[in-house]
Amino acid sequence: QVQVQESGGGFVQTGGSLTLSCVASGQIPSYESMGWWRRAPGKGNEVVGGMTSGDISVYGDAVKGRFTVSIDKSKNTLYLHMNNVKPEDTAVYYCLAIVLGTRYWGQGTQVTVSP
Repeated sequence: QVQVQESGGGFVQTGGSLTLSCVASGQIPSYESMGWWRRAPGKGNEVVGGMTSGDISVYGDAVKGRFTVSIDKSKNTLYLHMNNVKPEDTAVYYCLAIVLGTRYWGQGTQVTVSP
């Protein structure tokens, strides 16, 4: 069983920065990818960014150039570095880990960007 836990959410002003963390724990012999999704009020799920086991990073169009992902494989921890945030970045951010073909989601962490 794999557990995924996000942290680091909170309030941030427009133009500010915030870093989210995602720790995957449990039986993880290897992972295919880890990534971040978000859900804003009244909207569907949106991909934010992630990284494959081959260290290839991908990003959603809305965050390219502002957000970056990094990973500490020794700690099974994925980070989301959010820079120059905008009010439209307000959402619940979820972490996804794909381990041996199975998807594991965290509970989410709220990020609120004030104008």
